[in-house]
Amino acid sequence: MNDSVQEVACPTCGRTVIWNKTQKWRPFCSERCKLIDLGEWLTEEKRIPGEPAPMPDNPESH
Repeated sequence: MNDSVQEVACPTCGRTVIWNKTQKWRPFCSERCKLIDLGEWLTEEKRIPGEPAPMPDNPESH
């Protein structure tokens, strides 16, 4: 069994987070940092690069 403690940096604020099952918000340090990250994805400040998805044909427009 590995008893080493794994630590990661919170993706939002950079604070050290212990990576284990009891850390409720991992990889974030808190719910606040988790919600900040979610908001950045929702406002498209963060996005995965790639080609835009094609728009589906709208049968009502014909």
